[in-house]
Amino acid sequence: MNDLLLSHADTIRLAFFVGVFAVMAVWEALAPRRRRAFARLRRWPNNFGIVVLNTLVLKLALPVAAVQFAATASARGWGLMAAVDLPFWIEFLLAVMILDFVIYLQHVLFHAVPALWRLHRMHHADLDFDVTTGARFHPVEILLSMIIKFAAIAALGPTAVAVLVFEILLNGTAMFNHANARLPLWLDRWLRWIVVTPDMHRVHHSVIPHETNSNFGFNLPWWDRLFGTDRAQPAAGHQGMTIGLNRFRDASELRLDRLLLQPLRGGADDYSVNRRGEGD
Repeated sequence: MNDLLLSHADTIRLAFFVGVFAVMAVWEALAPRRRRAFARLRRWPNNFGIVVLNTLVLKLALPVAAVQFAATASARGWGLMAAVDLPFWIEFLLAVMILDFVIYLQHVLFHAVPALWRLHRMHHADLDFDVTTGARFHPVEILLSMIIKFAAIAALGPTAVAVLVFEILLNGTAMFNHANARLPLWLDRWLRWIVVTPDMHRVHHSVIPHETNSNFGFNLPWWDRLFGTDRAQPAAGHQGMTIGLNRFRDASELRLDRLLLQPLRGGADDYSVNRRGEGD
């Protein structure tokens, strides 16, 4: 069974990506949370262009995907989990949670280090917030993120199945919590105890720096609460808040060529994690 899953890992991930994207896109169209500032045709081709480019970069730069790397690491006895004897389900849950924590720490790091923020800010410079924003990352950031993930897999030694499920969850929840989709407020209050909701993550895309530097979680919301980086709501409310960054507000910044060159343009701005308390 494991061999069958691993041999079709890319197909499985792609199927989940397409399926979740389709559901989120329809949900956004039927029950939008905010009015769009730009038409989909203005933004989506460029955001999809980034996805295609990132896929090509990873295929060319890295000989194996994370799931195949995990299978190799497990077969060679690498990592902490190879040294302990735990029931499969406990090891599986721990692996998914720890990898999610690594992504949280990575996200904070990309906000805290100016050189990394230059890369990551392309994700934040989107002038609308919807399902495509969840896949809009600079190719260099995607490559660095995969290297960090490989290091975590080598140190932890999770099963390949756990890594496959984690990757599916990460991609799926990234599209869910970036969706411009309306949830009943009572349901949002309950869901945000177990998963990052769109209203929770939208705060992170506020133009206000101390709101940008909060709600770093992509999948599990617990790390933000544990480390004091959670913020329940934007100061201006979800209808009144401004999405994006102060530096990149012109509509031309939505173009693919402008996106790729953003890390080389201007300074690192005032969006530093160390400034999170300002304006509170």
